[in-house]
Amino acid sequence: MSESLSQHASNSAFGTAKSGTATSRTSGVARPHVAVVGAGVMGLSIAWRLAAAGCTVDIFEQGRSGLGASHAAAGMLAACAEAEPGEEGLLALNRESQRLWPSFAADLEAAAGMAVDLRTDGTIVLALNADDGAKLRHLISFQQGLGLPVEWLNGAEVRRREPHLATKLAGAVWCPEDHQVDNRKVSAALRIAALNAGARLHEDCPVERVETVDGRARGVIAKGERFGADVVVLAAGAWSRGIAIAPATPLPVRPVKGQMLALAMDPAAPILSHVVWAPGTYLVPRRDGRLIVGATVEERGFNTDLTAGGQLALLTHAWRALPTIEELTILEQWVGFRPGSRDDAPILGLSAEVEGLVFATGHHRNGILLLPVTARAISRLILDGEADPVIAPFAAERFLPRAAAE
Repeated sequence: MSESLSQHASNSAFGTAKSGTATSRTSGVARPHVAVVGAGVMGLSIAWRLAAAGCTVDIFEQGRSGLGASHAAAGMLAACAEAEPGEEGLLALNRESQRLWPSFAADLEAAAGMAVDLRTDGTIVLALNADDGAKLRHLISFQQGLGLPVEWLNGAEVRRREPHLATKLAGAVWCPEDHQVDNRKVSAALRIAALNAGARLHEDCPVERVETVDGRARGVIAKGERFGADVVVLAAGAWSRGIAIAPATPLPVRPVKGQMLALAMDPAAPILSHVVWAPGTYLVPRRDGRLIVGATVEERGFNTDLTAGGQLALLTHAWRALPTIEELTILEQWVGFRPGSRDDAPILGLSAEVEGLVFATGHHRNGILLLPVTARAISRLILDGEADPVIAPFAAERFLPRAAAE
C-alpha cells in the first residue's frame, strides 16, 4: 500500500460518512474506530494504547481474554539467549522490545494498579557436559560477534549463583540483560488497562470474517452480527488464519503446540533464582514459588492432549539440570499454541491487499518479549500513519507472490 493510514483517513477510507462508524475526536484530531480481533496480550496492549489516545476500540475474543498463548507462555525476555544463526533479522526487533520493557511495565502497572513482576535477574544458559559446552562456546562466539552482552561462566561460577544445579557442569552462557515477567499478570493488567481507557471487550464472541467493501476493511462479522469499524487489527495469534478476509491471501500462521508444567517451590527458600536454559528445557522461577518448566515444540495443529512422553521429557531434562525438583509438587500442566508464521517471524503492519487492515500476529515463541515494540509500532501506525522502520522487514507482503506484491 502506498498510502499511510492517515492518508486513508483523509480519503474517507475510515470516514464516518462512508463506513457508518463513529470516528471519535481528541483535541480536534479525528481518531478512527478500531476493531481488534484477539484479546491476548497483543490485542489488549494495542487496544489499551489506542483507547488511551482517544480511539473508540472494540476487542473481540472467541473465548475469555488472555487465556491463549498469553496464558500458556513463560514470560521470558530472552533476546540474547535466543539469538541463533539464521535469525539475525529478528535481533534488532527483539533487542528494541527488550529495551522498552522496563518503561512499558511501569506504564502498565500505573494504568492497571497491579504489579506484573518484571524481574531483572538475568538468564543462565547451561552446559551439562563437554558436548553441551562445545555447542555453547560456538554460540557465544556468534552472539558476541553480534555485539550482544553475553559472557562465559565456568562450572564453579555457575554454582555460586545457583547452588542447587547439578554438581558437574561444563559451564554456561550468562545473559545479564535477558529477564522475565509474569505473563499471566501482564494479561490481567492489560485487560484492566484497556477497559479503564475505555475499550469495549466482547468475550465469547468469535469473529467469523473481516467485512470488506471495495477492498477496504469496514468492520467485522462476529456471532452473525456486524460491527462497523474504520480500522481492523488482526491479533488473533495462532487462530489468525481462520479469520476470513476477502480478497486477502490467508495468513501463513499455524499453531505450534507446547506442553508445559509448574512445580511448587518454597517462596521463602526457592531452589532457583534465575531463569535457566538447559538442554531440552527451560526453568523460570516466579516470586510466588512457582517454577515453570517448558516446553515441547510440536507440529500437531490444535491438539490439546497432554502426553506422557512430552511431560516425561520435560521433567527428565529439568531433573538433569536441577536434581532437587524430584521433591517438588506438580501444581499444573497445560498446553499452549504459539502462532508460528512460515518463517517463524512476526507479521506486523499494513495489509498490502486490504486497506484499513493491520496485522499484529505470528510472534511464535517471542510474543511476550515483542509486546512493547508491537504495541508501540501498531498504535503509531494507526494514530499517525507513522511506519516504524523496525517492523518494516516483517510485513505480510513478504509471503505474497512477487507479482502480487509489486
